[in-house]
Amino acid sequence: ITDIAGSSDYYHRGFVTYSNQAKHDMIGVDEQTLSDFGAVSEQVVCEMAKGALLTANADYAVSVSGIAGPGGGSEEKPVGLVWFGFAIKTPEGLRVVAKHCIFSGSREEVRAKSVIFSLKSILKEIINN
Repeated sequence: ITDIAGSSDYYHRGFVTYSNQAKHDMIGVDEQTLSDFGAVSEQVVCEMAKGALLTANADYAVSVSGIAGPGGGSEEKPVGLVWFGFAIKTPEGLRVVAKHCIFSGSREEVRAKSVIFSLKSILKEIINN
């Protein structure tokens, strides 16, 4: 996103909230939500996107939480599961959308596919807003 000169005109900040504590401290994810649903969940990415948007005073925000592997997966949440949250300011108010994918491949491939999916998805939201 920031490889293009002048990107500071549209990209103001980002948050790396790898730990649950960082999700809570930096973008206001409720500790109970993290406890009840886990970091890799629809509920958490929605709170992450909303919190990032409000903290950054932005018009759009994207959140990503997943299990890239090679370990860490379970039957309920397999390796490759990635949840995405998209928060969008609209004239009607704040809209939050969540999507998920299960990607195959190595850790690096899951992460790369997640970046591509999130960027394509937010671009669609921007175009349609």
